[in-house]
Parts: sequence; C-alpha cells; structure tokens
Amino acid sequence: MEWNVQGTHVQEGDLAQLIGLTHKNHLVRIKAGGELHTHRGLVRHDDLIGKPWGSRISSHQGNPFFVLQPTIGDIIRDLPRATQILYAKDIGYIIMMLGIGPGVRVIEAGTGSGALTSVLAYLVGDSGRVYTYEAREDMYNLAQNNLGRIGLTDRVEFKLRNIEQGFDERDVDALFLDLPNPNDYMAQTREALKPGGCFGCILPTTNQVRKLLYALHEQQFAFVDVCEISLRYYKTDPERLRPVDRMVAHTGYLIFGRKVMDLGDQEAPRGGLEDEEAAEPENWLDGSLD
Repeated sequence: MEWNVQGTHVQEGDLAQLIGLTHKNHLVRIKAGGELHTHRGLVRHDDLIGKPWGSRISSHQGNPFFVLQPTIGDIIRDLPRATQILYAKDIGYIIMMLGIGPGVRVIEAGTGSGALTSVLAYLVGDSGRVYTYEAREDMYNLAQNNLGRIGLTDRVEFKLRNIEQGFDERDVDALFLDLPNPNDYMAQTREALKPGGCFGCILPTTNQVRKLLYALHEQQFAFVDVCEISLRYYKTDPERLRPVDRMVAHTGYLIFGRKVMDLGDQEAPRGGLEDEEAAEPENWLDGSLD
C-alpha cells in the first residue's frame, strides 16, 4: 500500500476523506466494490471512482458527502490513539526547526500513536528514513498499524526498546524526544547526531524544562531555544468575524538546540530568537549583508 498519488480524480487505491454536512470525517482506502457504512447511509466506493476530488455525492439515504484528498493534517487527526497526540500547531514548528525534508534521516523516541512519526515519514520521502523508538509494546503495535493504514511503513524503522542503552544510528540529521525525562538521555542524543545536527523535545512542565536545559549545557549543545505555540481560530461569517470562543493555547514547551563541537571554556551561544536584537534581523534581501 502506497501513499496517495496526486491526481485530479478519485482512483482505486487512493486514500479518500468523506465529510458530511455535520463535518463528520471518514477516512477510507478506495477499493472497487467497497462500501462505507455510516449512520447517514451507505456510500459505495464505485460511486466515487472517477469523480473529481471535491465532488458532492450522496449516500443511499440521500445524505450528502464531499470527497476530498486528505492532507497529512487530516490523517493524523483521524489516527486511532491510546494517548494524546501532538497538536498540528506544534508539529508544524517542530519540523521547521528540525529541518525535516526529503532525504533527511531522523530519530524519534517516544513513538506513541505515531502522529509525529506519520508526518516525519511523509516529509522525508522515499530517500529519507525515520527511526522511531518505543518502550511500550501496545503503543509500538498501534503505531505500526497506523503507519500501515496510510502506506508509510516503508520509510520507518520501528524499534521496541528503551533508549537507555543509546541509539543504533549515527550521524543522523535530527533527533526528537517525546519523553518525560529527556535530560537522562542527552549523552545518547549527542552520540547519535551528526555535527551540527538538530535536537528537539516537548515537555509539559517548567520543572522538566529546567532539568533539560542543565543537561543540554552539560552536553555542550548550543543555540538553545524554549518556546510555546498558541493557535486561535476565527468565525468565518464575514458579517460576524471574530475569534471563536475556545482556542488551543498552551499544549507544551518546545525545546530546540544544535550539536556543536568542543566549546572549550566559552559560553554556549544562545538561541537565535532569545535576544531582543534578533527580533529585528538585518534585511539581507536588499543586499545589506554583502
């Protein structure tokens, strides 16, 4: 099973998202003769094949559905989960700060339900690799099932074990920890990263962040940043444009750093956004840095 092939019309084998007028989502792999049973009626896959993406179709009860090609964001929201997954607002910033893209080799520890794993696998492409470590067998099995469901297991190596003894890989481009005690594994993290490699982590409390900052300093990581991401939606009625009543505010502290070579007695350089001067960078677009 492969990841969706881009196209303008629904084809057999595509991963499709069916959305009713109540915004109820159904994620299905299109198969000739297949059927989706919902409380709003039965939808036959044969009625979808050949239709343009975005088409409106009806169940056998006459209830409308729209058929869309799902984004990776749609997919991770639909993943079966046993624990809280990372929010899309955090994942988006994580992948930017870690430099995730085609060909990248990245380690993840704390696979969980596989939400971040799915995004990493989607972005590294066929030329990259994701190595994900999970100590709990039930979560290990769930994540494998979730990645298999969307056709991305070929890009991932799943490992069922604790990372106390370190990682198998060396010179990876990036490493992300979703563990309660990442400070205990910074020596292992440094050993696995390539020189200049990117480190990231998410933690729920400031006490944990403090411990990690000490460990990052001890292991000579530099350009360390700590931040949090808030997201607010707005009502889309043009006559009543205002924020919605609820928002996804604090979900965790994000910590980033870079592996650098021996600093000697020098103080580790701080993160690029920590200083007030860095908030107003020079305009390199106009050639002022030439």
